[in-house]
Amino acid sequence: MLNKTRLSVNINKAATLRNSRGGNNPDILKFATNCEKFGAQGITVHPRPDERHIRFNDVVELKKIVTTELNIEGYPDERYFKIIELTKPAQATLVPDPPNALTSNTGWDTKKNFSFLKDTVERLKEFGCRVSIFLNPDPRLLESAKLTGADRIELYTEPYARIFTIDKQKAIQPYKETAFKAHEIGLGVNAGHDLNLENLNFIIQEIPIIEEVSIGHALICDALYYGLEVTIKKYLFEIKLAHERSSK
Repeated sequence: MLNKTRLSVNINKAATLRNSRGGNNPDILKFATNCEKFGAQGITVHPRPDERHIRFNDVVELKKIVTTELNIEGYPDERYFKIIELTKPAQATLVPDPPNALTSNTGWDTKKNFSFLKDTVERLKEFGCRVSIFLNPDPRLLESAKLTGADRIELYTEPYARIFTIDKQKAIQPYKETAFKAHEIGLGVNAGHDLNLENLNFIIQEIPIIEEVSIGHALICDALYYGLEVTIKKYLFEIKLAHERSSK
């Protein structure tokens, strides 16, 4: 099926720009609305405790205006649960970040943290959310991920992006193995972190079952060069082209 993979734009960096000067420029709500207007099929945010980019109130207001899917990432502490309870997003993505993390840098050990994740997923499901668990590309973690009750995994793709420029076949192999195994046992597959216009096409071409990619930093940087509308259309084109190639 062409264009199966949805593009969710992570708008954290737009909020970082706003916060650097105070005020409301850029307007995060307008930015999210324009992302959807230009073709994005979802909006992702990762509100952190220090509110250095997306703020608690931003998420509440975004819920009111997002017409596609709102995906809220984060570590499942009580603050996160409060945000989810108030906004009831389409998707809650669980990330094992400590409060002071600069950015996400690993996935969950679903075996070691099984009881915690299972309780967390059950609690989130009460709010009607689809739940995704941020995961390193390791098939050994899939059975326990499935048993938590999660609907999907999100593959942490920074290692893929790093190795891609050196050896793309080596870079993709653990992701293919993990993604197709997840699909076999009934887990949906998302992907995110350091995906860009150079490496996006290949990962989707090789793993066309990816249901959603969440892209923020690279997309926002590209928008500085090309403009937001052109940039989103470029990412959507790479997704479309990847599916066309994978179907041949």
